[in-house]
Amino acid sequence: MTSSALITGGTGGLGAAVTQAFLDGGWRVVVPVFEESERRRLPPHERLVLEPADLFDPGSAHAVAGLAAGDGGAPLRAVVNLVGGFAADGRVHETPVEAFEDQLRLNLRPAYLVCHAAVPHLLASDGGGAIVCVSSRAARKPFSGAAGYVVAKAAVLAFVDALHTEYAADGIRANAILPSVIDTPANRAAMPDADHSRWVAPAQIAAVVRFLCEDGSGVVSGAHVPVYGRA
Repeated sequence: MTSSALITGGTGGLGAAVTQAFLDGGWRVVVPVFEESERRRLPPHERLVLEPADLFDPGSAHAVAGLAAGDGGAPLRAVVNLVGGFAADGRVHETPVEAFEDQLRLNLRPAYLVCHAAVPHLLASDGGGAIVCVSSRAARKPFSGAAGYVVAKAAVLAFVDALHTEYAADGIRANAILPSVIDTPANRAAMPDADHSRWVAPAQIAAVVRFLCEDGSGVVSGAHVPVYGRA
């Protein structure tokens, strides 16, 4: 039976690769889009659903989760939270609290709201399912000038731990991936002089994400998985 995956941030530099990996694996994929221009980033596919949504709004998050679970022939079995962002506003004494809070909101609120909306569907699904959230190597090895980002990505790990503790007995597995610098066009443009050969390709990370949502990883939950290779 075909299963459905809800992939937030599924049109981004990493997200497009994750979306393609799930489609290649035979999944039905629902990707929320905030702006119509995002649709152009993904080629049409018979099992791809692009749904307008504002994932900072609880009602919108519930609506898109219901859509992902609404196809009786493809129950919702995977939730992949890729929405997030990065800012380096300076050291703590140089960073306004508003900028600090912006990073918490951006990296945590959509993941929380989507899980809040999707978990009841996973609980109702025979066999449960999987949740994957994206943290960062910075949560384990902080660097100066980005306290908001570092704290937010560390909180993502704590959130995954909470999901694992609360739902593992129900058959819902929760794991986090920890990338470093991903080899995307945006990162190359931002760091043209870096050694790009050490960066990890989005497709390589996408393969790990899909594995964490499939039956082959059925004994893995509560894990913080590094996916930064040599970056």
